[in-house]
Amino acid sequence: MEYNSEKYVVTFDKSEVSKCMLCVDPPCTSACPQHADVANILKSMFFRNYIGAVRKLDCDCTYCNAPCEKACVLNTTRLPVGIREILLKLKHDSGILPGNILPEVDISTDICGIKLENPFLLSSSVVASSYDMCKRAFEAGWAGASFKTICNFPQHETSPRFSAIRHHSNSFCGFKNIEQLSDHSVEENMEIFEKLRKEFPTKVIIASIMGQNEQEWTDLAAKCENAGASVIECNFSCPNMEEDDLGITIGQSAELIERFTRATKRGTTLPVLAKLTPNITDMVPMALAAKNGGADGIAAINTINSITGVDIDTLVAEPAVSGKSIIGGYSGNAVKPIALRFISDLSRCDQLSDMHISGMGGIETWRDALEFILLGSGSVQVTTAVMQYGYRIIDDLIEGLREYMKCKGIYSLNKLIGGAAGTIVDHHSIERDTILLPVFDYDLCNGCGRCYISCMDGGHQAIRFDLEARRPLLIGSKCVGCHLCRLVCAEKAIMTAPKVIKR
Repeated sequence: MEYNSEKYVVTFDKSEVSKCMLCVDPPCTSACPQHADVANILKSMFFRNYIGAVRKLDCDCTYCNAPCEKACVLNTTRLPVGIREILLKLKHDSGILPGNILPEVDISTDICGIKLENPFLLSSSVVASSYDMCKRAFEAGWAGASFKTICNFPQHETSPRFSAIRHHSNSFCGFKNIEQLSDHSVEENMEIFEKLRKEFPTKVIIASIMGQNEQEWTDLAAKCENAGASVIECNFSCPNMEEDDLGITIGQSAELIERFTRATKRGTTLPVLAKLTPNITDMVPMALAAKNGGADGIAAINTINSITGVDIDTLVAEPAVSGKSIIGGYSGNAVKPIALRFISDLSRCDQLSDMHISGMGGIETWRDALEFILLGSGSVQVTTAVMQYGYRIIDDLIEGLREYMKCKGIYSLNKLIGGAAGTIVDHHSIERDTILLPVFDYDLCNGCGRCYISCMDGGHQAIRFDLEARRPLLIGSKCVGCHLCRLVCAEKAIMTAPKVIKR
């Protein structure tokens, strides 16, 4: 059966699933009289692993009085998650899935020749900043981690240091940090590397480093290799380190990138990644500078300079520290389109075709990760989603990717890398002579009229609304096929007609 990535997006109530708090020791699971792993099913749906959710569905809620809903933690403050209805819909739709017996697939890959059991890594940040954290992440299933950036100079953190832009469900859409580098000494971090290497010999330890001069870059690389690191990652992009020859200042200078990459290579035989900043117009020249300095790959993107908002009561930007704030690094799902653009630019450059790309920037689900892979990333790194939901998201990242590959008949992840890169073309090469007209599916349409409003006030006035029948009607002579109506339709009730030549 052909995998249809939108099938469940149509049939289940996303807003209801998004209410789930993803609890610790979830009471809904404990309350299920059929001993179903209710919370894990909801978690898989939350992270768009719909096939995985069906695979876990081993209960029948038809005649159940839903004790799981009565146990829901939301029951004391507002309406609980409608678990019974969600699971009934999932049960109803399970017949559209392929059978359970499908060939296994290989989601292993490599980073500059270093094997990864799967493409999922923790990016250099607080989520990979201690032995205990990396240990728990590795045990959960992450293939490796880029450890929080190691340096020789002291860190002076502030409090608070985070702010966020939220969805209606209260989850992060965008996230800002004004955090600095590792607050452990170099010696302490080397002890952590040694311990992790001994205990987890198959996991990939990426040593993110930042020096103040060439000699420090060389020395740090050498120490990390001796302590058991698998890969060196040069942090040329931290937005919270803007002194001369540090962080983002390096990432905005091709000369500094090349010089410090070369200095790093002098200290190690390990593969070296240059982690680049998106706070520039064109990343390709910076990547080429890293290659000229000897880099084996590129890591991108780091966070974007940002101000997430201003508290309109205190009149101070967020996060407020004693009545002041600073520009910080923006991450989270909101930056994914920008990250994908940079990944595409890098992968389409012929001079960089032999460079590994480790992609990051807004990855929450396996689908997000797959988009990075399809545009050229050989591995992917995650932080913000882990900060919000925990290391446990790895289960659905792995399972969702595997189920997709099984259904597509793709048995090696390496065959997906760059699979969509060639579909990005320049403005002069895009086809402009045909049109796809919208078609309304009145069986799905709920008669809200949002398509009509958007077309009237933001489009080409190509829809009229029949108030009596409560249905939109297309004015074909005015429609330009922009598809704004399709984007605003919450019920996905607008399809397309066959392509026609423009009149």
